[in-house]
Amino acid sequence: MPTPKKMPLVGLGTWQALPGEVGEAVKKAIKTGYRHLDCAHIYGNQKEIGEALTDLFQSGVVEREEIFVTTKIWNTFHSYNAATGLVDQMLEDLQLEYLDLCLIHWPMGYQEGGELFPKYGEHGEKMHYSDVDYIETWKAMEDMVAAGKIAAIGISNFSEAQIKRVLAAAKIAPAYLQVEMNVYLQHPELVQFCEAKGIVITAYSPLGAAQNPLRKEHHPLLLQDPELKKIAEAHKRTVAQVALRFLTQQGIVVIPKSTSEARIKENFNSQDFTLTDEEIKTIRGLDKRLRICDLSHRDAGHPHYPWKN
Repeated sequence: MPTPKKMPLVGLGTWQALPGEVGEAVKKAIKTGYRHLDCAHIYGNQKEIGEALTDLFQSGVVEREEIFVTTKIWNTFHSYNAATGLVDQMLEDLQLEYLDLCLIHWPMGYQEGGELFPKYGEHGEKMHYSDVDYIETWKAMEDMVAAGKIAAIGISNFSEAQIKRVLAAAKIAPAYLQVEMNVYLQHPELVQFCEAKGIVITAYSPLGAAQNPLRKEHHPLLLQDPELKKIAEAHKRTVAQVALRFLTQQGIVVIPKSTSEARIKENFNSQDFTLTDEEIKTIRGLDKRLRICDLSHRDAGHPHYPWKN
């Protein structure tokens, strides 16, 4: 039975990391000092990540027990059998004996047994939904913990009401929640709720999701924010480092994605300074409640879509 371990505050995100790049990015990150990798089945790159990890383990760069690996169950695998089968597949892809953390990627289930995005409509703008309840997926993950294949379990992109539903049904309480979070989307109420429940938050898109295809032209770019630039200059840091430190100073985990060695190092070296109370107050005032990863155009009709409000 794997022992749950503490999630490092800074991890490497792997969404949109291309084949042929992601393995090298993982190696650069681990050699820089990262010990936390954030993965998912839907990213389509876990086999290359698994090869990179195996190479790192076999060459003695790092031990398996030093690395915290997160991955996620995709929407077309929400039924019990599909979820447990996917866990086995992801372990094989990542070449690991156990996962440090497995999350339900989204609360919405999609039609199983075919495409990862089972679309229909004249322009493929609609999704074939599944009526599988994410509570069934949760129970599958609980059984994978009992089988020694997962150390800890959690959720991703769930609303507070949905987390409460999981807590009410769970034998194993969710240890982690992953959500889009950054200076422009701070979730103060959700942070307070998770702190009260002992749930650790991981922030994806902590630098503002500039490369997210769902980002609109009118959305402001976080890394160009004038207030953040002033604070960065005062600390002789980059805006990215200030944006990351704002979160980690609150105990929120960040998983910025990069395949550039310089950016990988810059993001990792964002923890050795402290923002003042006045700077924190200024940054809190920048919250725009701006969600970039908004799937309402496609999934608002799903009974489990989390951001209806």
